[in-house]
Amino acid sequence: MNYADIKQFDIANGPGVRVSLFVSGCYHHCKNCFNEETWDFNYGSPYTKETEDRIIEYMKPDYVEGITLLGGDPFALPNQKPLVELLKRIREIYPCKTIWCFTGYLYDKEILEDMAIDHEETMELLNLIDVLVDGRFVESLKNAKLRFKGSSNQRTILVKESLEKGEIVLWDPNTR
Repeated sequence: MNYADIKQFDIANGPGVRVSLFVSGCYHHCKNCFNEETWDFNYGSPYTKETEDRIIEYMKPDYVEGITLLGGDPFALPNQKPLVELLKRIREIYPCKTIWCFTGYLYDKEILEDMAIDHEETMELLNLIDVLVDGRFVESLKNAKLRFKGSSNQRTILVKESLEKGEIVLWDPNTR
């Protein structure tokens, strides 16, 4: 896996101060994507053990609420296995910090009904995430007033609650 960037102090991609990992590689190619260069799986730098150690170190301060995965697309199959390993480590070291993830795939249709059936790491990755912002960016539905998403078709999903109930439970932006 390659990654495009790591932001040590990010306040735009989830609540509070977060570490954000922008992975490389995306199949969606949404029109007017804000991060087009990350479509290429070879863009950026190779993700290594040293990269992972740096992310773990960035998350250490108490004021860091968690990590956000975005890109590219963390749920693109080539990205899943390394991210599962990173998130397992984060859960072990920082069990109270939150994990957010942005994907162009739809949670209920593409992830649960398709990818998770054929790829065991998809379900592993999903089970490690607290909040998933799903759906492709759609230029005609762009809305700058939305909190932590770019277009109104995207959903901010509480993953654990959704898996437990068997239906989508949305995150309430009025709560943290």
